[in-house]
Amino acid sequence: MRKSLFVILGTFILSHLLFSCHNAKQDVCNNPVLPGFHADPEVLYSQNTGKFYIYPTSDGFDGWGGTYFNVFSSSDMVNWKDEGTFLDLASEQVSWATGNAWAPAIEEKWMDGKYKYFFYYSGHPQSGGGKQIGVAIADSPTGPFVDSGKAIVTELPEGVGGQNIDVDVFTDPVSGKSYIYWGNGFVAVAELNDDMISWKPETIRIITPEGGTLEDYAYREGLYVFYRNGLYYFMWSVDDTGSPNYHVAYGTGTSPMGPITVAKEPVVIIQNPEKEIYGTGHNSVIQIPGRDEWYIVYHRINKDYLNNAPGVHREVCIDRMYFNEDGTIRQVIPTRCGVKSVLFDYTKSTK
Repeated sequence: MRKSLFVILGTFILSHLLFSCHNAKQDVCNNPVLPGFHADPEVLYSQNTGKFYIYPTSDGFDGWGGTYFNVFSSSDMVNWKDEGTFLDLASEQVSWATGNAWAPAIEEKWMDGKYKYFFYYSGHPQSGGGKQIGVAIADSPTGPFVDSGKAIVTELPEGVGGQNIDVDVFTDPVSGKSYIYWGNGFVAVAELNDDMISWKPETIRIITPEGGTLEDYAYREGLYVFYRNGLYYFMWSVDDTGSPNYHVAYGTGTSPMGPITVAKEPVVIIQNPEKEIYGTGHNSVIQIPGRDEWYIVYHRINKDYLNNAPGVHREVCIDRMYFNEDGTIRQVIPTRCGVKSVLFDYTKSTK
């Protein structure tokens, strides 16, 4: 009898411990995914290394005055390693710019028998004037990157106002052509040349989504393009980056050069004040290789700075993104727990 009692008691204690450990594991929250202040995250899955990479704007500086870019790597989208600074506009690495290192894009491209990496970014030119867009090149997703030596977007397109910032680059899986997008207050698109560091002026087009309000889809900045099941998806940010209302909207098109048809329910992700989540904007998107499984990578305002310079205290987060059967995007509910470990067979995901 005494032995049975000990067995029952021991089983109860063990079960309680296992249940507690299971719940503790379930309650682990991973948002934000990067330490410190970062914004405008660009995410890449590398066919070359089998890892994920995030390239953000370095944040936490008055007047968005960061000068450098760091890259973070991960094999599971939860545990991110800071691979260090790979480009500093205040150094001799970049001859044409002095600072305001903002809103990058990255493209992995198979060229001349190997993978090459093209990193696009905004900077403040030494000659003054408005922001410009440059590009640096590397043989590895973590660098070293060598700047091309000059800005590739210097003047505003004819007939628009705003800034030459928030670059995105998209390679069309249908045609194999690559396109560059940019603009604050407008969206310009042009086809890139094969060298990926210049573009065809005759192809430039303004495809800014028209209409909307600050409550739904009025275009501000941060266009991001991806392709799924025959449709091109265009995502962008609404309102000011310092506003709790800063959020992501979307539309679709049948060509990477537009036009963009705004979705009937265009809001992709927006603040959740009840959970003290604010300013969910400027995003990129990642598909898990070999699966119809998608995640949105975005920044939001650190809750402790909501009323104290919120536009320069932003943090990078990841949440799952789902599609309806008709291809429309379900609105994402931003979370504090974010993504659980994403594992897959790298050998089956490579080309």
